[in-house]
Amino acid sequence: MEGTPVQRPHMSAALACSAALLLAALTACGGTADADTQRPSTPEGVTAQASSSTSVHVMWEPASDNRAIAGYEVYREKTKVRSVPATKHMIDVDGLAASTDYTFTVRSKDAAGNLSAPSTVVPVTTQATPPDDDEPPTAPAKLAGTIQGSRAATLTWRPAKDDVGVTSYDIYQEDARIHSVPGTETTAKVTGLRPGTVYTFTVRARDASDKSSPDSDAVDLTTAPAAGAPASTAPTGLRTKVGKEGAEFTLDLSWDQPDTGGVVPAYELHMNGELTTTIVWGGTPPQGRATYRLNLSDPVGTRYSVKLRAKLPDGTWGDFSAQRTVVLTD
Repeated sequence: MEGTPVQRPHMSAALACSAALLLAALTACGGTADADTQRPSTPEGVTAQASSSTSVHVMWEPASDNRAIAGYEVYREKTKVRSVPATKHMIDVDGLAASTDYTFTVRSKDAAGNLSAPSTVVPVTTQATPPDDDEPPTAPAKLAGTIQGSRAATLTWRPAKDDVGVTSYDIYQEDARIHSVPGTETTAKVTGLRPGTVYTFTVRARDASDKSSPDSDAVDLTTAPAAGAPASTAPTGLRTKVGKEGAEFTLDLSWDQPDTGGVVPAYELHMNGELTTTIVWGGTPPQGRATYRLNLSDPVGTRYSVKLRAKLPDGTWGDFSAQRTVVLTD
């Protein structure tokens, strides 16, 4: 019996069909057919400030992308000198020559490797080599701040003194430098803050030899909460006192407890960004102001950044307090 003939496609036609199906599948699943080829926006607001005779501080405003910014590249003339993550919008470029003209540009980069066009070229001249400069500046005094809505704050301070001259002021949020202004200025606006958050700011003066002053006194500022957001649960009024007990140091903490709608059964104590201990009351939790003593066996000169947060009635942890910096001294 003679069968019904079956016509099979040539190999090239079959491969073409398979390729078309694969392309359709990749497109549907967001594969390479949906690759990101769009460049990020060009960083704007680029500034370059000579912080000393050998360093320049470069800042810029955040760029945008159709997906997400992965980082930034900073160029001196046409040479890339630094790459930074997307969360940073400033760097210091060191190792420069004194009294020398430089230009800087910044480019944004996305996760697919697309680079933006270069920013506007910003010129800067490093400062002259300073004369003998043996002393760091004094600490800026009378630091004060005001909140501007939920995402910005303005800081002011009294000028520092230096045997040669103050060239810049560096603003720190906790232990991270977030901004710099020239030595002729005594005010700075800090942006990009989060709503309903406690921030601790300090300022250091710097001279042309890159010597930095001690920290100014700290100022605590709390941004306005977002509309409809719950009130802050951060402990307030945190104070620290270093003492000595035999061969060990003691660190006494005291703070005003937050209003959480119930009794606070425990606190987490964080030092240098790491959980150090959980404070659990042995009996009835205290009312009002709470105290705690911690014994430390570290050597003289050890520096700690200290903050804490309360356990809420629902079992979660609340907002962090402002941060305090302590140094173990006899």
